[in-house]
Parts: sequence; C-alpha cells; structure tokens
Amino acid sequence: MKTVFSNYSFGAGVATDLVNTSATVRISTGEVLTDPQALAHFLDEHEVRLDALPRGALPTESDLAQVLALRRETRALLETDDEDEVAKGANELAARAAAGLTLLRDPAGNWEWHVATSPQASAADELGALVGIGLLGVLHTLSHARIRHCASPVCAGMFIDTSKAGRRRYCMPGLCGNRLNVANYRARHQESEARPQRAEG
Repeated sequence: MKTVFSNYSFGAGVATDLVNTSATVRISTGEVLTDPQALAHFLDEHEVRLDALPRGALPTESDLAQVLALRRETRALLETDDEDEVAKGANELAARAAAGLTLLRDPAGNWEWHVATSPQASAADELGALVGIGLLGVLHTLSHARIRHCASPVCAGMFIDTSKAGRRRYCMPGLCGNRLNVANYRARHQESEARPQRAEG
C-alpha cells in the first residue's frame, strides 16, 4: 500500500474510527471488531488492501488480535498530553510496516512524499502506518490540540479534528451530537412539565 504523506487527514480518520470501534465507546451497540469478518469489513470501509492476503481471503484471528492491540496503542497515544510522546509513538507505528519513503510527482506535477508498506505487512501494520502518518501530519500541520475527547458527557470516544475550522466537538457527530441534543431536549421538556402552571383568571 502507498500512502501520500500530505493526505494525513485520511490516516487521522482511520485512527479516530479505529479507537471508536471499542465497546467502551459503543456502549449501546458493543464491540465492532468482533471477528475476522468484522475486521475485513472495517478494512474494506477504509480501503485498506492487504497484499499479504489472497484476494477475497479474510484476515485471521491473529490479525484481529494484532489490530485490537494496535487500537489500545493508538488510544494511549491519543490520550497522552505529551506531544513528543505522540510524535515518538506515531513514528514507531509508521516505521513498522514502511518499506520506503519515495518522493514522486502527482498528476499536477507537484512533488509528494509517498510512504510504501511492505507487501508482507499485516493488517495491524498497514493500519498502524496509516495511523502513524495521520498523527504525524496532524502534529506537523495543525497541532496536538486537535486530538480531543468527545464533548458528550456520556461518551468515552476520542477523535482527531482535521476540519478547517477546528471546531469539531464529537467523535461521531451523527451519533454523539444527536444523543446530546435529545438528552437536552428531554431535560428541557421535563423541566417545563415540572414547573407549576400559573392559574388563569
């Protein structure tokens, strides 16, 4: 697999999605990466192709265990307040599967750094390279402050905000943002029902 270093937002998105597959984040639905089939679905969703696997073959239980270990490692990196630790961990992730760094021209003629992974790289190594590149790109281009906890008080999720404005608040905006809006609506509704009604007349 080849990844363009300047496309760090893709890797940051993979990191966000990976840490938020955990049952500790998805309390109502549970663990996402339950078996090799679920891992294959996650890889397909993120267009991660494994050269080491024959086309159509599923990742193994060993691949799943390694990806779950990567998820814990990624979560730990996102949780640290030490920017240097994040950079060190991201460099290690990117280097595990890297077969080389190449400077190539894009279709417009501009130079771009491409990180190539080994054809024998495992699912965890491929994902780790994406996560590492995403984190390094965010640290270099945006800042460590773009790595955040979800603003929902009932969510343990984390995310990397690569939006232009940098105002993202939720790990899964469609889920956590809506949950919070519903909770706030219910609280307001209960409060108005509890207020004594003014007598007319």
